[in-house]
Amino acid sequence: MTSNLRIDGPRLLSRLAALAEIGATPEGGCRRLALSDEDRAGRDWLVARMRSLDLDVRIDAIGNIVGILPGAEPGPAVILGSHIDTVATGGRYDGALGVVAGLEVLATLREAGITPRHPMAVIAFTNEEGARFQPDMLGSFVWGGGLSLAEALGQRDADGAVLGAELGRIGYAGPEVPGFLAARAYFELHIEQGPVLEQEALQIGVVTGVQGITWLEFTIGGEPRHGGTTPMKYRRDAGLLAARINVFAHEQTQAVPDLLANMGFVRMLPGNVNVVPEQVVCTLDLRNPDQALLDTAEQAIRHFAARAAEKAGLTLAIRDLARFPPTPFDPAMIGKVEQAAGALGLTCRRIISGAGHDAQIMAALCPTGMIFIPSIGGLSHNPREFSTDADLVAGANVLLQVAYDAAMA
Repeated sequence: MTSNLRIDGPRLLSRLAALAEIGATPEGGCRRLALSDEDRAGRDWLVARMRSLDLDVRIDAIGNIVGILPGAEPGPAVILGSHIDTVATGGRYDGALGVVAGLEVLATLREAGITPRHPMAVIAFTNEEGARFQPDMLGSFVWGGGLSLAEALGQRDADGAVLGAELGRIGYAGPEVPGFLAARAYFELHIEQGPVLEQEALQIGVVTGVQGITWLEFTIGGEPRHGGTTPMKYRRDAGLLAARINVFAHEQTQAVPDLLANMGFVRMLPGNVNVVPEQVVCTLDLRNPDQALLDTAEQAIRHFAARAAEKAGLTLAIRDLARFPPTPFDPAMIGKVEQAAGALGLTCRRIISGAGHDAQIMAALCPTGMIFIPSIGGLSHNPREFSTDADLVAGANVLLQVAYDAAMA
């Protein structure tokens, strides 16, 4: 492990607070939707911090921001990254911690006069959340070659805005080809976004991988009728089928081990209190660490929805929004995170990530590791998202150790 190097804790906390002011909400959270004006301001702040460290700042064609610290030897870089976009009702740390802590790692080396053997870099990926444009992890997905640049630039948000146009509007359509910087290793520090570490009074989560994720969109067509004059047996109610799909998905979580399901978006048309819905568009988020079990649940839900729609005289279309297989992380990287936490005297345990992260995309390109710190109350994607100052600093110091060791090897 690295000798006595430690990040500047007060500076880390100050910079996290400064970034949180951009897009701050009255509830204490953040709203920096991807490619919004608030996201542009956050990007401007980040680029300024990178330049203050005299990093080589580059932006690629999907808007990923990369700050590079040259090494004594050319070649693939040790990359530290995450994202700074948020959901509409986000918190202060989701994504931002990994980027700001990455900056602090490079600042620590600069101040110590250390030139790493291999290049190092901090990257902020575009549209990780998928809250405005889909799929989530879009920037890293393009970086890794899993999604074409043309397809990504053509994505539209709910209001019809085109991603490529919005990227140009905020001035972050860069000249670099996504993936231009080869990776020797990738590390991501993140809040847990769940309750396990806090409940078990542990300081560090050693992430072993990310569970599989499938997002589906259901478009259900019915018949609009007066809600007060049409007897129940004569209705073709698109809203009823959406509700039944949601209930059936929940029942699958009881039948399929480790399955998680969430219907997070429902839009009914015409949307009047006294009109039977003519159309419903709803989404389903399915997750499982086992691909076979995830597939089993998905097929059961598809079959149920199709049969129920036919029986009710409704139309049904199902569209894939996102599909990511379970992703195990490199055993050596898992061991390095575990070793660093122990050397720093921090309590830890191995844990699988329930949420998707850019790290799962990077894992296909290079050895990858993730570090979790506790989320108080298990809250995330919530203005009340919170991690203690001590845990924020502890996680950043683990990141420093593993990144430095990888860059000097």
